[in-house]
Amino acid sequence: MKIFKTTLMASALMLSATSAFAADYDGAIKGHIDSVAKAWVANPVVINAIKAQNAKHAGLNEEAIIALDKKWRAETKASSRPMIDGVLANDVSQYLDGVVAEHEGLYTEVFVMDNKGLNVGQNDLTSDYWQGDEGKFKKSFGAGENGVFVDEVEFDDSSQSFQSQASFTIVDPADGSAIGAITIGINVDGL
Repeated sequence: MKIFKTTLMASALMLSATSAFAADYDGAIKGHIDSVAKAWVANPVVINAIKAQNAKHAGLNEEAIIALDKKWRAETKASSRPMIDGVLANDVSQYLDGVVAEHEGLYTEVFVMDNKGLNVGQNDLTSDYWQGDEGKFKKSFGAGENGVFVDEVEFDDSSQSFQSQASFTIVDPADGSAIGAITIGINVDGL
């Protein structure tokens, strides 16, 4: 019985420490979004590309979106990748490459989505094209103009660092309307 109580107490302390750890980073990540990330996301390269893709995809239904996502997923395993290469070579992706380089290891990934959750640009390959069915999009864009979602801090074995994905709604500076979203992988040790 004593071993059980000791194990239970140790588990409770670990859970409490993990929750406090996550809460500390949550505030720092949200502060970084407000003070730094929202400024570079408002760049006309990003805003204009999202608005153009929103217009291009206005008539897409879920069946068409799923077909695009399947095409993307198939291309991730193929030698010929016209859809993926087109997105990775566009102006938004090139801009995001520069943002990631400028922040020297703070960002592990960055991708911008339109109002349906489809990739507009990214600094690196994502496994899928449609993020609209995932929490990162639903809890940011789905929450409206002020939507922010900070996912759990997790240890990434490949980079040997603690990371979190932070997502927030991108608004049109002209009228404040929600036009898309962004997800930023943040190395929390860099905050």
